[in-house]
Amino acid sequence: MDEPESGFRRVTPFAEARERLRDICLPHGRTVRCSVDRAAGRVLGNTVHAVRNVPHYDRAAMDGYAVRAEDTFGASEGSPVLLASTEEAVESGAARQVHTGSAMPVEADAVVMVEHVDASARGLSVYDAVAVGENVATAGEDVTDGDHLFDAGHPLRPSDLALLRAAGVHEVAVAEPAQVGVIPTGEELVDPETEPAPGEVVETNGLLVSTLVERWGGDPAYHEVVPDDEGSLRAAIERDASRDLVVTTGGSSVGERDLLPDVVGNLGEMVVHGIDIKPGHPVGFGVVDGTPVLVLPGYPVSCLVTAVQFLRPAIAWLNGADPPRLPTVRARLNGKLRSAPGERTFARVRLVDESEDGDGSTDLPAAEPVRVGGAGVMSSVAFADGWVVIPESSEGLPAGEIVDVQEWERPC
Repeated sequence: MDEPESGFRRVTPFAEARERLRDICLPHGRTVRCSVDRAAGRVLGNTVHAVRNVPHYDRAAMDGYAVRAEDTFGASEGSPVLLASTEEAVESGAARQVHTGSAMPVEADAVVMVEHVDASARGLSVYDAVAVGENVATAGEDVTDGDHLFDAGHPLRPSDLALLRAAGVHEVAVAEPAQVGVIPTGEELVDPETEPAPGEVVETNGLLVSTLVERWGGDPAYHEVVPDDEGSLRAAIERDASRDLVVTTGGSSVGERDLLPDVVGNLGEMVVHGIDIKPGHPVGFGVVDGTPVLVLPGYPVSCLVTAVQFLRPAIAWLNGADPPRLPTVRARLNGKLRSAPGERTFARVRLVDESEDGDGSTDLPAAEPVRVGGAGVMSSVAFADGWVVIPESSEGLPAGEIVDVQEWERPC
């Protein structure tokens, strides 16, 4: 879709832009050894196999009595079978008390649950017949020694760590965090300790981006503000081109002071400049000395939206993983959302309990529009719970529509 009047030589569709970004964000391939108890959220660097059975012994799966199953055949509520209680080997006609997780006596092959047994001076009255293996977890029932557990590129979750430890894996190779240079730009930006004068703006985008880089599995190098002059911008990008990724904020559009697209193009190649999303239309990316350079807009909301949509997957791809899907929640719009056709719009909303708005027609939360415009209004995301993605083919969504709200702040 060519839009020469917009100042962009070509506005790239969102899906195409993501694919082209993936083409230049190749896994860096570096791994480090990491103990399992510190590996949550890290990306596996190679395939992992179990080194022992889980469980590693035959164990009781219920509180009760270990028996030979054939000794219980015919037992019922009306006709119990009488067995002898023992603390030794389970011979024919005997039973031994076990607890959940207890090692099974080698002579026993089943467990009668404690609620189906009455103990008395005469012995144990068994009111339930059990089959061989009933209420028993056999060695290797969960995982067998040598079983394939996870592939390279798998992001490790807490449940994965528990399985690895149970399977005898104490250390894994994980992807080294992608090295990311974060370069805020703009001569109007001032240090956060400085009281800004009219025309000056406290630098926040670099803080936002570097914090997100760390959250998403990267290692940020957060630099000082670079002024809007070609030489300074060129030097800053060249300085960080040895890293896995360079991210700049500001100076990404087509105005006189928006120099970054040309600087990146002169140093290497500007692959995409201008994407059909709102907010964030001026986002772009290129390659310098083989390193991806992501050029994010300076407006705070545009910076955040484009960071979530492009920086987040870029870090995952560099670490050798696929980006996890953003957490979503189903909700009902309690206000109209507008959108220009031809643009993918990220409309900010606040989630409201149904009890708050008094409408009990559904058990879904209500999605209340916070502010649908204003790419520079950071409070519109700080006070929102997520955004609704309005597709390019739509002119908006009516009140009452059931939507998916992407909760970008909630960990995946």
